[in-house]
Amino acid sequence: MSDPKSEPLARLTPRPIDTSFVSRSFSRRTLLEGSLSVAALAALTACGSGTSTSGATAGSPASGKVTWGSNQSDAVPKKAYAEIVRAYQAQSKGVTVKTNTVDHNSFQENINNYLQGSPDDVFTWFAGYRMSFFADQGLVGDISDVWSKVAGMSPALKAAATSKGKQYFIPFTTYPWAVFYRPSVFKAKGYQVPKTMDEFYTLSAQIKKDGMVPMAFADKDGWPGMGTFDQLNLRINGYAYHVSLMAGKESWTDPRVKKVFDAWRKLLEVSQPNSLGRTWQESAQSVQKKQSAMLLQGMFMGQQFTEGPDRDDLDFFGFPEMDTNIGSDAIEAPIDGFMMAKSPKNQAGAKNFLAYLATPAAQQVSVKADTTVIAASNKADTSAYTPLQKKAVKFIAEAKNMSQFMDRDTRPDFASTVMIPAIQTFIGKPNDVDALLKSIENQKKSIFTA
Repeated sequence: MSDPKSEPLARLTPRPIDTSFVSRSFSRRTLLEGSLSVAALAALTACGSGTSTSGATAGSPASGKVTWGSNQSDAVPKKAYAEIVRAYQAQSKGVTVKTNTVDHNSFQENINNYLQGSPDDVFTWFAGYRMSFFADQGLVGDISDVWSKVAGMSPALKAAATSKGKQYFIPFTTYPWAVFYRPSVFKAKGYQVPKTMDEFYTLSAQIKKDGMVPMAFADKDGWPGMGTFDQLNLRINGYAYHVSLMAGKESWTDPRVKKVFDAWRKLLEVSQPNSLGRTWQESAQSVQKKQSAMLLQGMFMGQQFTEGPDRDDLDFFGFPEMDTNIGSDAIEAPIDGFMMAKSPKNQAGAKNFLAYLATPAAQQVSVKADTTVIAASNKADTSAYTPLQKKAVKFIAEAKNMSQFMDRDTRPDFASTVMIPAIQTFIGKPNDVDALLKSIENQKKSIFTA
């Protein structure tokens, strides 16, 4: 942790909360509806200032200190956020921002306690279930008045920020999950990008013969394995089933779920062993060092590549097709952004800062400093985007459906207390799937019917 102010995340005593919430999922076509730019994401334009009184609304002067709780603890995004603060304070009148950075995993694991204690005025969070869950509990602040001054928002991106008719979230950046690789390695070895899993396994066999690990893999932190499950489920059972499973509407003992784990067992055979002792950074570094040929990860994995020629030698392709009836046009592209505490110490300043974060100017600062994400605003200048960023824009625009990520698409408690340990159990002992799925189903029933 970078500042003592962040300590409440770790020390608060848990308190029970009502864990009911509303399921949300969005198709790519709906998300991009009404957008005219190649980025095809909603425009978020500058909003008015806030007022410094309790119950402040957007439209009056703001001043004083705003605290910003950030989960961007890795070097690249942490630097980007520092530049955003500098840019904001250069144009704000009387508002200063104090950033309190907490390790990404610690932030997520302690978010319930954090929001029920003394949270920062503004904090980083995610769209989808993860946003609506806390909004529906009354644990975060309504920023509908900020949104009332936002122009050019597509209906679905606004929906991603909405719970029960009110807005609680400012989308900021997004990025795709895909299979990343070094084009120089593929060219030197004569490898072709696989479009189907049969092609993928043929390629993996050749990579093994050439002395490399086909797929880098890490799950020490618990969440990376969720991305692997999601990709396999999307390819084997389709987007609609995936959404339904995440919403607790399907049984985890369903043969379709077992089929996902059976496919994953085969994938583990060409993946880095001992993944439970490896961080995602280390798995990305194995691709960077040309020890592994591929890695299923979010585009943020590029943070482990030095900016310049090293990062320029990085490309990606969508997870291969596994069923011609399902196809491969469903992807994961999480939306990151910001929310406000239920009772911020400086509500006017918080809304003023959130209004700035909604602007193309703020997002351009971020994507320039961190080229592993793309702006949510279609008014952001993409002319300086790297080839990887431009490909990400196209990849997202061409997808038929987009999910957020397992720990954002399902209940937070189910993701953290059930699925993380279950997936890690599977990785450690991949042959006893029946008992594992029965355990998941029993816990799901308990949580989703609470």
